[in-house]
Amino acid sequence: MVPIGGFTCCLSAAALYLLGRSSGRDAEVLKSVTRVNHLKELAQLLDTACKVLPLVVTVSGRVGSDTPINCEYSGLRGVIVEQTAEQHFLKHNDAGSWIQDSALMLSMCKEVPWYLDDSTARVHVVGARSATGLVLTVGSEVFEESGRSLVRGTLDYLQGLKMLGVKRIERVLPTGTPLTVVGEAVKDDIGTIRIQRPHKGPFYVSDKTIDQLIANLGKWARLYKYASMGFTVFGVYLLAKHAFQYVMERKRHWEMRKRVLAAAANRAGQEEEGLNNKSENGSSDHTKKDRLMPDLCVICLEQEYNSVFVPCGHMCCCMACSSHLTNCPLCRRRFDQFKTVSCLHRFHGSCSIFIGIDDRNFVAHGFLLEKISGFVQLPCVEYLTFSSDVCK
Repeated sequence: MVPIGGFTCCLSAAALYLLGRSSGRDAEVLKSVTRVNHLKELAQLLDTACKVLPLVVTVSGRVGSDTPINCEYSGLRGVIVEQTAEQHFLKHNDAGSWIQDSALMLSMCKEVPWYLDDSTARVHVVGARSATGLVLTVGSEVFEESGRSLVRGTLDYLQGLKMLGVKRIERVLPTGTPLTVVGEAVKDDIGTIRIQRPHKGPFYVSDKTIDQLIANLGKWARLYKYASMGFTVFGVYLLAKHAFQYVMERKRHWEMRKRVLAAAANRAGQEEEGLNNKSENGSSDHTKKDRLMPDLCVICLEQEYNSVFVPCGHMCCCMACSSHLTNCPLCRRRFDQFKTVSCLHRFHGSCSIFIGIDDRNFVAHGFLLEKISGFVQLPCVEYLTFSSDVCK
């Protein structure tokens, strides 16, 4: 059986390691970006550093726009407005009860040209919606109940629905909000300075300062690293445990097979000796022969085994010991029940071994039969007959 848990833990550890590595790399990049304390300095910096473009900088200021958006429900003025409408209803499930659910009806976003202003200069920001760290403020959240029309309610009820109403949420980036923007600074032909997503590098729009962003990324990088180490240790433990159990099981099967072959050879010798004694004395005492080599329970080693585990079919324990077990001692498989065999007949004839089948590997029970004919076969059990060369 493949150790799914071990492989899953190792894959999770690899994913967490990559996330931590990415967060740590972003923190190091943010430490190396050029910090602009006043926006008026950015134009001079672009003129002197035009030969080393692209120039990734971090700037701060307050959000402003020449054409702000007036929010419909909250009355705020913003530069980015997202509106969503969700239909809430009760749905009749298969169990006969009503459960609450929702479905998205409308989702739209508006954005106008905007800039950052720190009272010394203005810098326009382009493509802020795709930046990392942008969080819009919830301006309003309105719930509009559905109409109480009898016809509409009846039709919805027949379809297994009860309409509750529409929930409208308005998220906005208000004007005057202090922001920190990390991106590529460019200057066009007419002298307008823009901050945009760099071709290769970080692009952040956040209400946190640059130092807070670096500290936050470093904290997440450490958490991902520790979580990755924990999943790695646990995954290796699960894989090692599975490998150890597999090796011990194969070793136990091999030792059991060797013991059965040795017992078969010993029993063949005793049988041959018993036949010689019979030919000399003219009689044979089967009860005495059975007592010479009893088939003992593998747990207590006192009583003869007389219980068969279902469904694996292994017979190696007495009834008293079987009542205290939940797994078969041979295949370690959980059994549903065990059957007690009241009488096991022993016959004379060819030497055979009573074995149980465990998937593709057989596990010998060590119970030797001397004649197969007339013996009732148990569930999931087969017989393996050794040649005379093996039994000797």
